Amino acid sequence: MKKMKQPEHFKIRSVETIFGACGFLCLFIFCLISVLAPWLSPHALDTSFFPFLSPSWQHPLGTNDMGYDIFSELLHSSRVSLIIGLVAASISAFIGSLIGIVSGYFRGIMGEMVTGAIDLFLLIPALPLMIILASYLGASIWNIVFVIVLLGWCSTARAVRAKTLKLRELPFIDAMIALDIPVTRILSRHILPNVMEIISAKFVVSVAGAMLSEASLSFLGLGDPTKVSWGTMMHYAFKRGGFANGMWFWYLPPGLCIAVCAMSFVLIGLYFSKRDNGAIPWWQ
Repeated sequence: MKKMKQPEHFKIRSVETIFGACGFLCLFIFCLISVLAPWLSPHALDTSFFPFLSPSWQHPLGTNDMGYDIFSELLHSSRVSLIIGLVAASISAFIGSLIGIVSGYFRGIMGEMVTGAIDLFLLIPALPLMIILASYLGASIWNIVFVIVLLGWCSTARAVRAKTLKLRELPFIDAMIALDIPVTRILSRHILPNVMEIISAKFVVSVAGAMLSEASLSFLGLGDPTKVSWGTMMHYAFKRGGFANGMWFWYLPPGLCIAVCAMSFVLIGLYFSKRDNGAIPWWQ
């Protein structure tokens, strides 16, 4: 008997589901590590040993120039990187969603002005402006979050506004307007639920972008020196001879953590975007 070929859309759906599951699994592991970091760390962060020790059973990733255990520092740094990414992405998603819904529903001059502002922000080179603002504002976690949010809301606002414009043309919206239903009720109960999947997809991708932006700024020495993140670890490794002396166990692990964690958010965002397009049903 001939084997029946699986439909092409079934293969695509299965691949996207696998990618989404891998992303959720990696994210769960990183979140678990950040929560259990004080118990998983073999040494306290303020415990100093001999500097520049090679990896061993006592120090899985060796020690840095100050004699601190790199593996313990790596585990604790996951908290700062994830918190900055999640907080910055949450604020960006909230601001972008609010602007996108309001400008998409209330058309006219205001909508055109908001569209022009979004396009203007998207045209600005993000990283150079982030470096300038972070240098001017000073080294602080909240300054980094502010800089990321300032340039991170635009893509969410543009996508949400495009979806809201389509929903605004539907007959049931016109019917509710004719029935004099309050605008706040229309936006909260009928517009917002229909754009939540776009907001979710943009949010998880924004987390990856925020983490990469924070790592870039911290690597350049613009991060908060009192709160060590993965980017700050790479900055210290570069500044204090880790790169020059070939100490891969100092700079490679935080770089891999940044890459894998950001990739997990990208995979989750890809899964949500395919679900929004109808390629993956909501129950899978």
